[in-house]
Amino acid sequence: MQIQPKIIVADDHTLVAEACKKLLEPEYNVVATVGDGRALVRLASVFKPQVVIVDVGMPLLNGLDAGQQVKKLLPSVKLVYLTMNQDADLAAEAFRCGASAYLLKTGAASELTTAVQEVLKGKSYLSPSIAKDTVDFLLNRNDAADDESEQLTDRQREVLQLLAEGKSMKEVGSVLNLTTRTVAFHKYRIMETLHTRSNADLVRYAIKKHVLRA
Repeated sequence: MQIQPKIIVADDHTLVAEACKKLLEPEYNVVATVGDGRALVRLASVFKPQVVIVDVGMPLLNGLDAGQQVKKLLPSVKLVYLTMNQDADLAAEAFRCGASAYLLKTGAASELTTAVQEVLKGKSYLSPSIAKDTVDFLLNRNDAADDESEQLTDRQREVLQLLAEGKSMKEVGSVLNLTTRTVAFHKYRIMETLHTRSNADLVRYAIKKHVLRA
């Protein structure tokens, strides 16, 4: 008897997660559905899935950062991003972060099963409604011109997302198991790096860089 590949579905919309599970279960072993990026990272280390289906915009830890953390734990895992965002720049960023597939929630249900089949064969998949030429161009362009001062560490990105979601420094510390003083230090360094002066500036940056869903 052939062993079914294990899949985790990560989406903070329960109906979407359950619909994906129902669609995939005849052929695959959906070992878990989760509603935030931190839960995804935690359960990926437990279940060691072959495929993770993940929404880009999720609470506590967004899909791009969560996906990268899962990739560090499980280098061979296939990341399938499922999103409402048709932005080719975001699709390119997802592939830079280790994605094997990027598809839209507005696409046909068959797209998801096709994408999973393709990534398990070692191939990549992109929704037909997103211009592949544009994504390829964005992936291959020289990003050296990007402002290096805007680069944040993984921990700083985590702190930024939680602060931008409106959590207090004490709440951020509780989620990340840090002292409030350490969170305050990270916030200071983030604002210094991004040249921001207020929480509103942090929220705008987080949305612009897809750390936080608009």
